[in-house]
Amino acid sequence: MDDSDIRAERAQNLWSSFTRKIEPLGRGMSLEAKPQQALADIGGLEGPKEEVATYAAATTSPQVYANWGTAPPSALLFIGRRGSGKSLLARALATQTDTSFLEIDVPRLVLDVIHAGKRASEMVTGWSQILEEMPPLTVLFDELEFSRTHELGVRRPDLPVGQIMDFLLEVIDRTMEHGHLIVGTTSHPDSLREAFAVPGRFERIVEVNPRLPGDVVEALQIHVREAEKRAERVLFDPVNWEDVVGETRDASIGDWVRILHAVLRRKARLDAAGDEPGLVTAPDFSRELDRFTQAQRQLRSPEGGNYV
Repeated sequence: MDDSDIRAERAQNLWSSFTRKIEPLGRGMSLEAKPQQALADIGGLEGPKEEVATYAAATTSPQVYANWGTAPPSALLFIGRRGSGKSLLARALATQTDTSFLEIDVPRLVLDVIHAGKRASEMVTGWSQILEEMPPLTVLFDELEFSRTHELGVRRPDLPVGQIMDFLLEVIDRTMEHGHLIVGTTSHPDSLREAFAVPGRFERIVEVNPRLPGDVVEALQIHVREAEKRAERVLFDPVNWEDVVGETRDASIGDWVRILHAVLRRKARLDAAGDEPGLVTAPDFSRELDRFTQAQRQLRSPEGGNYV
């Protein structure tokens, strides 16, 4: 094994041991020891991708900041709607810097902390200890505005916000003290608590707002190529992707990727039934988009990301 594989294996072993000792923390976190997400495989989002590459230089070429009389930001904060590509960008940062990727589901972690009660201080101590032992990490704090997320059902004014914020800020600060790369996200920047965005925490704010239709088209074309590579054959008729994407402004990039796979799954079902479904066409997308739109209307959600 090369050094990268050794670091990845060490990170996985340490993490497995940690989650057995402090189970509540482990439930809200997941480790990908050796992520594989190239920036080039993320459709569009040129501005955010440039921010990722700049921040990555803190690990890949640390001297360049000093050469320009500055220092890297303490952490990045991605703001944008659900399904816009924020988590993909964070995973690409880990890939580019050859670090393991630790994703923290903040709303789930909040619930686990509430249930843990007085064990919260023990959890912070254990967190600090594992950070000191782990090889370099990219840590994603996903959805910092925890009280407004879908995972908690509705806005939760009953949450003990003061105690939760004390815990989260301690976890974030200790992560920074140990020198790991840090990314935060939120789909609710309008109500994000200011303590997260002060200097020394998530001080570099990056808007992740895909351009329509260009960024969505680029993302879909990447997934088309991947699907055809897996199938080892052509699956799609020539499609005017700009016309397809132009049928709605309500779907995020994540929604469009789900729509694409829903179309492919319907073709697979027809194939399994003995039909000859033919290649994927623009009308196939229009039919699936109608279903998506109806589902969104039934859910009465102003955001994308709920369609399955």
